[in-house]
Amino acid sequence: MTAAGHGPGPSSAQPALMGGLTRSTKPSSVEAALEQGQGILRLAPTWVPREFCVPGRRLKLHPDDYFALGGARGGIDERWLSSAIRADNGPLTGPDEGLSFVVGPNAEGLPFDEVVAHLGADLIGERLWSEHGSWPMYSKFFDNEGPLPFHVHHTDEKARLVGRKGKPEAYYFPPQMNNHLGTTPVSFFGLAPGTTKEQFKERLAGFGSQGDNRVTELSQAYRLRLGTGWDMPAGVLHAPASVCTYEPQAASDVFAMCESWTSCRSVSQDLLWKDVPPEHRGDLDFIVSLLDWDKNTDPDFFRSRFSPPVVVPSTPPGCQERWVVYRSPAFSAKELTVLPQQQVTVRDSACYGCIVVQGRGWLGPWAVESPTLVRFGQLTSDEFFVSEPAARAGVRVANTSATEPLVMLKHFGPGNPDNTLVAP
Repeated sequence: MTAAGHGPGPSSAQPALMGGLTRSTKPSSVEAALEQGQGILRLAPTWVPREFCVPGRRLKLHPDDYFALGGARGGIDERWLSSAIRADNGPLTGPDEGLSFVVGPNAEGLPFDEVVAHLGADLIGERLWSEHGSWPMYSKFFDNEGPLPFHVHHTDEKARLVGRKGKPEAYYFPPQMNNHLGTTPVSFFGLAPGTTKEQFKERLAGFGSQGDNRVTELSQAYRLRLGTGWDMPAGVLHAPASVCTYEPQAASDVFAMCESWTSCRSVSQDLLWKDVPPEHRGDLDFIVSLLDWDKNTDPDFFRSRFSPPVVVPSTPPGCQERWVVYRSPAFSAKELTVLPQQQVTVRDSACYGCIVVQGRGWLGPWAVESPTLVRFGQLTSDEFFVSEPAARAGVRVANTSATEPLVMLKHFGPGNPDNTLVAP
């Protein structure tokens, strides 16, 4: 038996590709995959462990598989969606960890970053290709039994100092992914109005000398409600709750952990300095400088960041679309619900990744379904990427169930022309 008690022992590399796919970067295979799907790519599931987290077991993985990568890697509590980047997950991180793979027509696994690089504007559109030269966002399901430590993601300015990009993110809490809410369905966001930088710095100083530096005493807690969400710009402190969360975000994995104790366990001080330039390691003033102070102490934080769903007007009969992420210029997301035995054609002005969270049916030429239980290493039929030409032409979505709605979440890149709700 392994340390985790489940399956094979720890590994320093990601095992064979999902579904026994053969890794390939052949341009002809990339083009064949796009043609096979009529502009819609099928993606294999991408599982990511976190050594400092305990899985909430709501990702639909088989109960035996949450520690499939071994005890040293920690439990799998994230599934990354439409990801063209790799996870920065410690020295045991596999070479392709966090990266999505396209399922090719000949059982090939095509790395999504190379697919984007080869297809360019034919996949993500001329606007995104000319502005970014890449797919600049991804989404994930975050699924932890308890809350995460209080932490901050860098702005573009600070992330550039370590060769990274900044990381704004947003949260939506899908009812379909939350048969339970974990131990603490409450998130700490920002700092209480009137908090000073010296007070915050004093709590940071307690990281190495105290078991608990009590930094969240300076914050404010919000009880989360399913079917709603929050916007979290880079530079804003947050401790996400134990609710399984759909998280669109910029394509980066940069952070500084600011809380030394959470969920009855200590947090390594190395995570405070993880993405700090060597010349600033140990400099608490630099950590303070990572914060957007005005946003953290905004007296109207709830009004500025809370994101209730907004119905998209003029949707076809038989379905409903709602904006669930819309305040950030860096990404947006919709929830599409198609009623039982209905078929609709859905048009969007930009490419998007999507994940089916309930029901079964068709997405263009692909049969789709939300799985009940998935073994680690198994392919699914719930995740896809829709090219901009296909999105603009219109995608046929059909619900083949007589009783259950078909529900999917759609994540878009920066500057989605359809999103008129973005905050100034």
